[in-house]
Amino acid sequence: MESNQRFEFRVEETAQQRLDHCLARLLPQFSRSRLQSIIKMGGVRIAGERASKAGQLVPPGVLLSVEIPAAQSSGLQPENTPLDVLFEDHDVIVVNKPAGMVVHPGAGHSAGTLANAALGHDPNMLGVGGEHRPGIVHRLDKQTSGLIILAKNDAALDWLQGQFQERNVRKTYLALVDGCPASPRGRVEAPIGRDPSHRKRMSVLPEGKGRAAVSDYYTREVFSSHTLLEVHPVTGRTHQVRLHCALLGCPVAGDTIYGRKKPTIKIDRHFLHAWKLDLLLPSEPGRRIFEAPLPAELEETLDELRARRRQESR
Repeated sequence: MESNQRFEFRVEETAQQRLDHCLARLLPQFSRSRLQSIIKMGGVRIAGERASKAGQLVPPGVLLSVEIPAAQSSGLQPENTPLDVLFEDHDVIVVNKPAGMVVHPGAGHSAGTLANAALGHDPNMLGVGGEHRPGIVHRLDKQTSGLIILAKNDAALDWLQGQFQERNVRKTYLALVDGCPASPRGRVEAPIGRDPSHRKRMSVLPEGKGRAAVSDYYTREVFSSHTLLEVHPVTGRTHQVRLHCALLGCPVAGDTIYGRKKPTIKIDRHFLHAWKLDLLLPSEPGRRIFEAPLPAELEETLDELRARRRQESR
């Protein structure tokens, strides 16, 4: 049975520094998120005193003690589920996720997730970023299709998390919405947090009550009762694109949670697709742009709307 790992370091820097930054330098084999979790669990001591915050300042010359708990079995099983891999190297996997697939295990979803499939694809990803979420850097809703990037090692996970935190990743979604925004292009700035009345849902909240959320949008195509938008979420809050579209008065078509209870299109999902990812990869000098084509059912929906528009214009 694997045992806990213990480390001791004498801090040699001459100036105070944040604890998480100090540990990231001393223990580069562990991701920063893993180290921050260990701090929260009380696994780090500064001069014998238990540390409580990742941002706690570490004085020069002090003795740091770190205990890394042994990995616990999560019960997460690798599954031989085919993945639509658009790119892969020794650091990352870029996947075109289908609608209907949950990203990682949660309540009611212990199997059949992207995490299960990722482990089946590469068993060495177990433990990268946490036992339940191997390699997961960001998420997509169950019924949202499109691009998602996974890290294959802790160093790549740290790199990608830094890219997202610094807002250096440009994400582009395609959303068919009900109605038409008042302006063909614009920016939505509205904080998002847990809905106080429905804890399983998110909500746009008053200033100061939720986390800052910003989305830019651009009109690509206009139909009689729908609009195809290109949406660029500057931040990455849960359900952000869906909530911000609803705030515009144009909810995502097929979104029965934040939009109309009776869908206006004939598909069994909401029309939201993570179309492009523009970012820096750990092992490449320049930016890369990945693109996932629209799934057949979404393309067919647009074809039907275009055919209807041609008929109406005659």
